[in-house]
Amino acid sequence: MKTIKNYISILFILFAFGLNAQIDRSKQPEPGPAPKINLDKPNSFELMNGLKVMVVENHKLPRVRIQLEIDNPPVLEGDKAGVQSLTGSLLGQGSTNMSKDDFNEEVDFLGATINIGAQGAFASSLSKYFPRILELMADMALNPNFNQEEFDKEKNILLTGLKTQEKDVSAISGRVQLALGYGKNNPNGEFLTEETVNNVTLADVQQFYRKNFVPANAYLVVIGDVQFEEAKELITEAFTPWTKATPPSLIYSKPQDAQYTQINFVDVPNAVQSEVSVQNLVELQMKDEDYLPALIANQILGGGGEGRLFLNLREDKGYTYGSYSAIRDNKFGPTRFNAVAQVRNQVTDSSVVEILKEIDRIIKEPVSDKELENTKAKYSGRFVMALEQPETVANYALNIEKEGLPDNFYETYLERINAVSVEDVQKAAQKHLSIDKARIVVAGKGSEVIENLEKVEFNGKKVPVLYYDKFANKTEKPDYNASIPEGITAESILLNYISAIGGKAKLEGVESYAMFAEAQMQGMTLELELKKTSKDQFMQNIKVAGNSMQKQVFDGDKGYMVAQGQRKDLSEEEIQKIKEESAAFPELNYLVAGGISLEGVETVGDKKAYKLKITENKSAFYDVETGLKLQEMEVQEVQGQQISQTLILSDYKEVSGIQFPFKLSQSAGPQTFDFIVKEIKVNEGVTPADFE
Repeated sequence: MKTIKNYISILFILFAFGLNAQIDRSKQPEPGPAPKINLDKPNSFELMNGLKVMVVENHKLPRVRIQLEIDNPPVLEGDKAGVQSLTGSLLGQGSTNMSKDDFNEEVDFLGATINIGAQGAFASSLSKYFPRILELMADMALNPNFNQEEFDKEKNILLTGLKTQEKDVSAISGRVQLALGYGKNNPNGEFLTEETVNNVTLADVQQFYRKNFVPANAYLVVIGDVQFEEAKELITEAFTPWTKATPPSLIYSKPQDAQYTQINFVDVPNAVQSEVSVQNLVELQMKDEDYLPALIANQILGGGGEGRLFLNLREDKGYTYGSYSAIRDNKFGPTRFNAVAQVRNQVTDSSVVEILKEIDRIIKEPVSDKELENTKAKYSGRFVMALEQPETVANYALNIEKEGLPDNFYETYLERINAVSVEDVQKAAQKHLSIDKARIVVAGKGSEVIENLEKVEFNGKKVPVLYYDKFANKTEKPDYNASIPEGITAESILLNYISAIGGKAKLEGVESYAMFAEAQMQGMTLELELKKTSKDQFMQNIKVAGNSMQKQVFDGDKGYMVAQGQRKDLSEEEIQKIKEESAAFPELNYLVAGGISLEGVETVGDKKAYKLKITENKSAFYDVETGLKLQEMEVQEVQGQQISQTLILSDYKEVSGIQFPFKLSQSAGPQTFDFIVKEIKVNEGVTPADFE
């Protein structure tokens, strides 16, 4: 028995040795053929009005999703830009058959979700409620109850949203990128303003709906625990009343790339970092042969944390928290490629050069085999994972319909991904990315970045800088060297301000004052209560519906803050900071303490203002003509990012012989609140209990 066992062991060793000898492990195994993808096709049918319907049965969970998509070409809204947005926000606010409150109540009761917009609708619920949810969605979409009260409310919300973007660097940069890239007379380049929104009437919304919310280019997709025949019957009943119509065919100018590589600079004085975008126009559709190579080229360049832009600007240079790129496809016309980064002011010019270098490199040099292999694996993995989702079948079928793709587009997806070569990627980059006609949009603080931006050179050529305002209008270069009149100092500016609001004697006679103000936020009223004394005592309380959201109290020596019901004592650093704010009139203390420096003259709104540096992170701006304080700006670091907080002071009115601002516009990042002062009390309305 022992001999037999040894014999078997020897045979096994010899077999293993022989097998090993046949394999050359110094060479990577050749990849096998891409697996065959078999996609089930959804059941589909078309109504007489042109609505195309797809139903994907999936009985694993007792849920259903309904998606209505209207695939119209983009609409140029012109001097009524905002009509599409208002149409979308009014849809779903009740129908001619059901009030808004009754609709919301029933949807909540069923535990469902229904959202309706200007280009479609979405609903989800338990499958047992499918008939009712489909009926509700169709009723709200096809029989909207447009009324003046809801229209006025939604318009105010839209205008408030525009105000919050006035000083938001990202919003300004995004608007100018699109406007300069496509042109303002193109649907992709036009933007909303207070003027265009105010031009829109309820009649405009009704007309827009009638012309554009039509079934000619519409698709209805149902996914989930439903039976096709039952779904077909219900959908036919719900959507047959949708009137057959074709949306208007609009013609607008075709956008053009910049004639030469250039920097388009937008001055945003409150910016603490620069928004950089290097962009050019692209003509790319999903059905194009180089669609997948173009996606892969972009992924290697800036598709994520492994992209070249990220590795260069963040990992190597430390200029930013992240740098990325995107290439888009559009069957209706040219779209954009752009590479972006949010960078520190001091490295704005260097960041522009590094982004250009990376785009230039992927155009001129083949990508590495490893980069290509890793990117293919990433796309293949995403594709395979997506196949596990029931909505994938519907989405792929919808793309085949909308984009004019071959029927086997997704069945051969992995095969085509694997076939992309290094040469294919370089050809796609050369075709779709541009260094010779790149438009470099930079939004930032001009006084700190323009000098170096004007020195930028690339490939031996100086890159010219053109100047634009926040609405993409060409303008003159900002003048940051406006001469300061002889004799003007930080002290004289402070004294002029004190004199403008009432004089030193008046201010020193104020022992306390109390201010009460209100602001609107998403339909809610914010109440601000502020109290100060000559003893540097300070109390600020922000309330919503009578309930305190945030409160700060300082008694002159110690203090605390309360946020969302949680109390926290102020640290030494916080006490020092709040002392700067607690003085009834800080300028009196600035005169005594000194250390305030005059930084120059800058534009605040449409006025020239002297900029005084109060601390390392805080500046104040005083009107050159009136002496009144126009703005305070402070930079804070929040979660590793620098956030600019701006307070704009306006509408000065006299109370007890002293001028106080009656409008306080507070912004922090993208949020802006306009506090309107309702009452100010001088030497009354303040007690020691306020600071306990």
